[in-house]
Amino acid sequence: MATSTLTGKVALVSGAAQGIGASVARRLAGDGAFVAVNDREPSEALSALAVEIGGIAVPGDVSDPGQTADVVSRATDAAGAVDILVANHAYMTMGPFLEADLADWWKIIDTNLGGTLHLIQAVLPGMRSKGEGRIVVVSSEWGVTGWPEASAYSASKAGAISLVKTLGRELAPEQIIVNAIAPGVTDTPQLAVDARAEGISIEQMHAVYSTSIPLGRLGSADEIAAAVAFLCDFRISAMVGQVLQINGGSTRGRA
Repeated sequence: MATSTLTGKVALVSGAAQGIGASVARRLAGDGAFVAVNDREPSEALSALAVEIGGIAVPGDVSDPGQTADVVSRATDAAGAVDILVANHAYMTMGPFLEADLADWWKIIDTNLGGTLHLIQAVLPGMRSKGEGRIVVVSSEWGVTGWPEASAYSASKAGAISLVKTLGRELAPEQIIVNAIAPGVTDTPQLAVDARAEGISIEQMHAVYSTSIPLGRLGSADEIAAAVAFLCDFRISAMVGQVLQINGGSTRGRA
């Protein structure tokens, strides 16, 4: 049973309309936080989630610094300065490196890495005013290992890990604790991108990925949310600039 470890805290979760982001928002709300949920566009799913968890929907494209500032401003106006940021947003397409559309390649970087930069810059003044904060960046196993035909996505997620390691060192003296998680293949709607790239069904895609995971199955969004909640716990501050790899053993299990 979730305990109220985050009572009185204000959290902002990006990419929260579905999948990992929605699970994280529910978990943090269950732990007592007021949660502002963000996605690029307004949607029924985002609004319904906000109502469900007693939070607020703050849609906006985080690849745009102006929209990002507005997202954080709306969250702050509703509940006070943001204590917890979970940068979970992601955009991905796949294809051979030399066939990549350059504009799309940079859209992936601008969204995944640039959006994380914009969010952190926007929440930092509020965290500094409170004298503490927690930032969790959702990277990817592919940001650690790389992955064929996912050059931009892997590069963006690797960049996010480097940003976390750097800001972990830079912001820890202010009690603003920055960490990352690097999920392995997780059962979320984003897997549809992989299935389309391979020309197979989503069920077949699940089976393909499961064979390379020592645990024998994909991770769940709720498992990822539990790890995020751990890193958001204000009772834990010695874990700084770290990357939790939640992948069923796939990274360390490969030859």
